[in-house]
Amino acid sequence: MKYPEVCFFDDIVSDLHQFDCIIDVRSPSEFAEDHIPGAINCPVLNDEERIRVGTMYKQVGAFEAKRLGAALVAINIGNHLTHLFQDKPKEWRPLIYCWRGGNRSGSMAHIFSRIGWPAAQLHGGYKAYRQHVNENIPLLAQGINWKVLCGPTGSAKSRLLAALNSVGQQVLDLEKFACHRGSVLGDIPNEKQPSQKHFESRIWETLRKINKTQHVYVEAESKKVGNLRVPDSIMEGIRAAACLSLKLDIRERVNLLVEDYAHFVIDTEHLGQQLDFLTSIHGKEKITQWKTLASQHDIQTLVRKLLEEHYDLAYHKSINKNFSQFMAAQKIHLHGIDDKSMQEAIRNIAAEK
Repeated sequence: MKYPEVCFFDDIVSDLHQFDCIIDVRSPSEFAEDHIPGAINCPVLNDEERIRVGTMYKQVGAFEAKRLGAALVAINIGNHLTHLFQDKPKEWRPLIYCWRGGNRSGSMAHIFSRIGWPAAQLHGGYKAYRQHVNENIPLLAQGINWKVLCGPTGSAKSRLLAALNSVGQQVLDLEKFACHRGSVLGDIPNEKQPSQKHFESRIWETLRKINKTQHVYVEAESKKVGNLRVPDSIMEGIRAAACLSLKLDIRERVNLLVEDYAHFVIDTEHLGQQLDFLTSIHGKEKITQWKTLASQHDIQTLVRKLLEEHYDLAYHKSINKNFSQFMAAQKIHLHGIDDKSMQEAIRNIAAEK
């Protein structure tokens, strides 16, 4: 029987979709930090095993470490074959990678090729992929026809962005990728922000699919979304781009924020802790007033005060300074935050193109 040769795949950008499956054989913690979009994690060494092998390598010797590692890798690959890949046909083509395209991915690719699958091993592994992302985000960002959704906090920018996406428009949703709403109160309950690397992977995956002859909609953001930094090439592009200025009645803005930040309505103690971060800006007396409203569950009044006394002032101070075309922005008046209002706004945007 003639076995397929393991081939090395180099061109990350061209067509990852030619593979039936992308397999990341690194440990779960490595995978959690970042991975190629669409990859599944089939570790040939889990986190504990990787530490064991590494410790043996340093304390005993390379041969003994490789002997232990080979035994563990064989067991793990066998388990993956038994539980994940028994139904795969002969022509099934996986792309396999590890940290540098070395022993871990090489072991699985070798066994898969011996079975008869035309397995490919990513040359340079995740390290090469990561270098590609770093180098190509600035290139992909060049020439994008951005349309920037501007508006003070609670003006339904995120909802309009989602509505644009739902009708097939191109969007870059940085807050969604960052798992954060972009303010001191922006943490999303039960959702941890991804690593900076994974944030950039999601941006890269979106940018490489963009049609640059059409608009790409994005929210006006600061340089950081929570703890994550937006790539400089993205910030430079959107700050120089054409803007849409969203207008929404203050009552609707309050209702939207009470709805979106319902977790603070329930956990007013946590809300008070977050308000403490604004002490250096507004002083202890005002923060105490706001925290009293929170403790009394007068959330509508608190949100309105936060908008009028903090967020709106900060917005008007920064928007003209940071977005050079804001003064010429197309004005979009939203009559509500329901689906009908979003669709009407989309029609108004389209009418001005």
